[in-house]
Amino acid sequence: MKFGKLQDISNVDFALPSSHFDNEKILTALPKRTQKPLVFVGCTGWSMKEWVGRVYPKGTKSADYLRHYAKQFNTIELNTTHYRIPNEATILKWKSTAPADFQFCPKIPQSISHSRDLGRSDENLLRFCNSINGLEAQLGCSFMQLPPYFGYERLPILERFFKRFPTHIPLAIEVRHESWFDNIAHLDALTALCQQYNIAIVMTDVAGRRDVLHQRLTNDTAMIRFVGNGLHATDYERIDAWIKRLMEWFAQGLHQVYFFPHEPDNLLAPEMVEYFVEKMAVHDVIIRGPKLKDENEGSQISLF
Repeated sequence: MKFGKLQDISNVDFALPSSHFDNEKILTALPKRTQKPLVFVGCTGWSMKEWVGRVYPKGTKSADYLRHYAKQFNTIELNTTHYRIPNEATILKWKSTAPADFQFCPKIPQSISHSRDLGRSDENLLRFCNSINGLEAQLGCSFMQLPPYFGYERLPILERFFKRFPTHIPLAIEVRHESWFDNIAHLDALTALCQQYNIAIVMTDVAGRRDVLHQRLTNDTAMIRFVGNGLHATDYERIDAWIKRLMEWFAQGLHQVYFFPHEPDNLLAPEMVEYFVEKMAVHDVIIRGPKLKDENEGSQISLF
């Protein structure tokens, strides 16, 4: 993930902004949870040969990467759908390979998210939704990453998209253009629109764009994209702050969170997931997470 990345982070204030004052009102108005909050945490792909011997067992073949990934993590930021709409055979293969509690979070294809009218003039949105519907109970929260040039003036286009998007498919959107954040009224308008259509707004925690870390909730789901800096000490401090914030939101009524750590080239993301999972366990929130192995010795690595 290159958006907002900095070579020098020495002057970055990584403090997590305060939770927006409307969040508690939004959360307490939700239907009361009947079970513990759901926490899904994972990486941005499973096709990582560098993980063999550390995340996947030694000798794992590429055809088995997903099977081993889904044993170690309980969700995935499914970037492959950003580039092509999967066919039925692919969907069935993914579904049959992962456990029943695994959640796929497909990214909306760029043929839609980066088009002038967000796919209104073609059938790609219908094709995509029909495709991911095949995941059934394993379909998590889909998300749309809008291009950097998609600014506030295009809010009406976004609303037309929301009207077309199937209400039974969970959706989060990620906005990046500065105009959403440099005027509080613009972010308020986006938040109100997302509340109206039951859509989450992705929170992105990245060094070079602290404005996109907006702390706005709109429904029962939070989706967080966390961009680390090669397991720098501040990565762990930021995770600690996020866990404190999530526990606050859970106490107020948040139902579920999708948390996706990014690290350079995705290589060290499992370490960040493992840290997140072990720290959440301290709060009695138990999540399936990786048990990393030393590539040379085969023994489990300790982060502490």
